[in-house]
Amino acid sequence: MIVRWALSLPVTLVIMACSPVPPPETAAAPPNFEQTDPADADEHLLVPVGFGSLRQDDFSVEITDAGIHVKVTPLSETVIRLAAPDTYERLHALAWSRRNAVERALEEGETGQLFLVSFFSRQPNVEYRPEELQITHRGRTVRTAGIIPLTAGWGRHLVQPQQAQSAIYVFAAEFDYGLPITFRYGLRQSDDWHREVLPRLDDERTRVLARAQARP
Repeated sequence: MIVRWALSLPVTLVIMACSPVPPPETAAAPPNFEQTDPADADEHLLVPVGFGSLRQDDFSVEITDAGIHVKVTPLSETVIRLAAPDTYERLHALAWSRRNAVERALEEGETGQLFLVSFFSRQPNVEYRPEELQITHRGRTVRTAGIIPLTAGWGRHLVQPQQAQSAIYVFAAEFDYGLPITFRYGLRQSDDWHREVLPRLDDERTRVLARAQARP
C-alpha cells in the first residue's frame, strides 16, 4: 500500500514543555532528519534544517471550551523546521516514530497531515472529547482519520490539574500551511493561525534563509 503522509508535529503549551515525551514505537528516528521527504502540498515553504529559533508555543494554537484547554501543533516539516534545533529534532522524531500507525490510519493514496494535540485543565476530573476537534482549510472542514495516543491515560478522556493528555491526530488531506487554517473544538474556534502564527512563521522563514545563506 502506498501512503503519503506529511510530518507535522505540530499541541503543546507551557504545561507540555514540562511533560516527558513518551517512548516511541520504534527504536529511534533517523540521525539525519533533513533527508525525510515530506508529502506536504506546500513544499515551497520548506527551509534548511538547523537554522530556526522558534519555540513550540510560537507555532501552536490554543482553544478553551468549558474548562478544557486544547493545544494544537502542526507537525509539518514546513513548520517545524522553523523551530530551534532541539525542538525540531524532538517533534520530528516523535512523528517519525509513529509512522507505521499513521500509515494504518490512512487509505491507499491518501495524504496525511499530522498534528500534536494536548488536552489539559486547571480543574480536576474534566472530561474531553477527542473526536470534536475539527480543522477548516480552503473552505473544507476536515475530520480526523485517526488518533494515535501518546499518554497512558488517553482512553479515560479525563484530565487533571498539572496533567496533559496528548495524541497525534492524522488528517487525510493536503494542507498549505501558508494559508488560513481554522481550528474548532466544541462551540469554540480559533483563527489565530492566520492572525498570529503565520506572520511569525513568515518572519522566521526570512531569517532562516538569511542564516543559511550566510553559513560558510
